[in-house]
Amino acid sequence: MKPEAQHETQDVLLFFGDKTLELSLFETLRGRMADAIPGMTVRVQKSQISFYGRRLFGAASLPVRRRKDWPERCLVVTVGLSHPLDSPRVAVRVEPYPNRWTHHILIERPEQIDEELLGWLVEAYEFAESKR
Repeated sequence: MKPEAQHETQDVLLFFGDKTLELSLFETLRGRMADAIPGMTVRVQKSQISFYGRRLFGAASLPVRRRKDWPERCLVVTVGLSHPLDSPRVAVRVEPYPNRWTHHILIERPEQIDEELLGWLVEAYEFAESKR
């Protein structure tokens, strides 16, 4: 393992701490994304793990302000798109800038890391890469 990959792995483990379910979901997500988006890089930050091509296009995080109807344990996957997603899977959708939509999707089980979610992540990657 390259030193930077080992450092990233340690940072990911520290990010999740004792949240083994959420760590497992993240590892599944990252593995599926690596196949779908070659060249993607990951940056572990204080509040999220960011996904980059040339630009930020998505993230994974732990819920900070959990809503009453949210699951007790989950991973929040964030994607930025040019349009709003009309899906019951989207827990939160906001338009922070005109034609730039941020979506938060809650993942509780590995089977939710499916082709639909990966399609949104690929679309977010392509949208971010198309920006100047």
